[in-house]
Amino acid sequence: MSKSCKGLAMELVKCLSESDCVKVEKRSYKDCAGEKCPSISSECVGLRETYFNCKRGQVDMRARIRGNKGY
Repeated sequence: MSKSCKGLAMELVKCLSESDCVKVEKRSYKDCAGEKCPSISSECVGLRETYFNCKRGQVDMRARIRGNKGY
């Protein structure tokens, strides 16, 4: 279960590394992923929401019994 969000994390890092927030503004990945920055594409915002929901599912007791959804 600890690896069920790994694919999403890699896609999010790839998407953020191609965004203007990291390239032009030279900000860290954490800063760009943590806030609603206008220089992040809508694809990255969607990946961020999905990744956060995946991580939340890892600590949810109901999801721990059934298993987290793999993406």
